[in-house]
Amino acid sequence: QVQLVESGGGLVQPGGSLRLSCVASGFTFSISPMSWYRQAPGKERELVATISNRGGITNYGHSVKGRFTISRDNAKNTVYLQMNSLKPEDTAVYLCEASINGYWGQGTQVTVSS
Repeated sequence: QVQLVESGGGLVQPGGSLRLSCVASGFTFSISPMSWYRQAPGKERELVATISNRGGITNYGHSVKGRFTISRDNAKNTVYLQMNSLKPEDTAVYLCEASINGYWGQGTQVTVSS
């Protein structure tokens, strides 16, 4: 069955960095664009970044542009989100989504606080 498993979240101080991973299985990862979303308490789910199936095209949400980088390794069925210069407003559950089938992972919590 299709599975998306995120990891790498945690507690980090403002200005710090984290690298999230999402490992996919159960479908042909290399043909699916992938996305990272985030959802903070009381807020709507927000698109953070997307990447094309081969990684040549990326797009970012306005609030993270220049700080976050999405990448993928199709040999490892994994999509990454490198997050730098983190701010308290980046605190949220981060989820990955496979565009080809609409499946979601369970999410990983990122908390930015001093």
